Amino acid sequence: MKSTLIVSAVQQPCNKDRQTNFDLSVAQIHAAAAEHADLVVLPELHLDPYFCQNEDYHHFDLAQAVPGPTTEVLAALAKKLQIVIVSTLFEKRASGLYHNTAVVFDKDGSIAGKYRKMHIPDDPGFYEKYYFTPGDLGFNPINTSIGKLGILICWDQWFPEAARLMALAGAEILIYPTAIGWDVKDTDEEQQRQLDAWITIQRSHAVANGIPVISCNRIGFEQAPDSDNGIHFWGNSFIAGPQGEIITRADKSDTNLLTCSLDCARTERVRQIWPYLRDRRIDAYNDLTKRFID
Repeated sequence: MKSTLIVSAVQQPCNKDRQTNFDLSVAQIHAAAAEHADLVVLPELHLDPYFCQNEDYHHFDLAQAVPGPTTEVLAALAKKLQIVIVSTLFEKRASGLYHNTAVVFDKDGSIAGKYRKMHIPDDPGFYEKYYFTPGDLGFNPINTSIGKLGILICWDQWFPEAARLMALAGAEILIYPTAIGWDVKDTDEEQQRQLDAWITIQRSHAVANGIPVISCNRIGFEQAPDSDNGIHFWGNSFIAGPQGEIITRADKSDTNLLTCSLDCARTERVRQIWPYLRDRRIDAYNDLTKRFID
């Protein structure tokens, strides 16, 4: 990894048609490159409105192969701008087999690797189990020209085991493309509790593993089909350092390109001061592989 990385997170609405959403993503990638970013992260499933608010087999038509038409465009863009891009797509692996997949493009235009979302939610308004097969690529960082990237997706961000395994495998940054928001029926107090929990859990992954975190969310209201309900995507994308300190953060409603520098040498210093990996009691953790201890 370079001694200093310039990284960007794109916070954008995704509630328009695919071409409009993609054009905005591409414009933000250009803007990140203009700020000399080495890395730019896009929100989860940034091509389309969040189709998982209901179960409708017609939505499978949105899926595409990886490699495919979108990866071809992003690969060429990564090469042209000399920037690493993280994009999350609805992957059609085969008929009846689909994944929520992050694709990482290196500066030479190659696909450096993929990560398929491991934890798949099934909650009101988030019916992802209908669409996505759980990932089968494990918690393995993706090697790029700027270092090892630990990509995890949205619901994955709540699980400390996923972050730890990425860190143990050598991830130098944890990256969370996200599509998360409030139910319109949530009270203001409940909304604040949810947002605080979301930020806190991800900052804790930075602290517990001594590495930076990039969390990239969408914004805007998206109406649920055939309902007066919907999701207010809460934005608040942020980049945190290896002690969980917030370096830069967006608000809840504005399109934003967060860009900052990460001092990679500082990660090593933090890990020397707070040697969690040294002091882990791996001899006493066998029960973590159990669903529950009765």
